[in-house]
Amino acid sequence: MIASSALPLALMTAGEAADVQLPFGLDMASAQQWTLIYLGLSSLGFVVVWFVGYLRR
Repeated sequence: MIASSALPLALMTAGEAADVQLPFGLDMASAQQWTLIYLGLSSLGFVVVWFVGYLRR
């Protein structure tokens, strides 16, 4: 038997995504912002490590 309070497997609309409770009290906008910051910093770190390796060869 499936409980009626089970989490949905998918969201039907973008509006539903705004109503979902994210961990650590984040909202959708701040989660997207921190994701982009993380991706930017990790990309920058990759380029720096690659460039230092290129210079040392």
